[in-house]
Amino acid sequence: MNKVITLLAAVLVSASVLAGEFPNVGVKEVQKLSNSGKAVIIDVNGSESYVKGHVPGALNYDSIKDKLASVLPEDKNTPIVAYCGGPKCNAYQEAAKAAEKLGYKNVKHMSAGISGWKEAGLKTEKKS
Repeated sequence: MNKVITLLAAVLVSASVLAGEFPNVGVKEVQKLSNSGKAVIIDVNGSESYVKGHVPGALNYDSIKDKLASVLPEDKNTPIVAYCGGPKCNAYQEAAKAAEKLGYKNVKHMSAGISGWKEAGLKTEKKS
């Protein structure tokens, strides 16, 4: 009986740790979403990096974080994709969690980040 209780406790702890994670979406899928305009893509790399190059159509989180609720669409099922520098970067979580807190149900993470986007040979957009 103790083994069963220990196993259940371990499963519950694992589930609670994973609950804060966001599903990964690959660069090709983000490219399709970017081209379609059917998603909101958020760059969380900071303004300096954003100016140098970001996923086409992506929003600069530094510029919108204080007014996120008014920037995001009314439809809470709209795909929201947050990304940062690359697979080891966790900065995306700030934007993803903020969108989730506002009630968005389809929040994802492009774990490849801008480095993976560039490595895939995809073009970036440059803006100030």
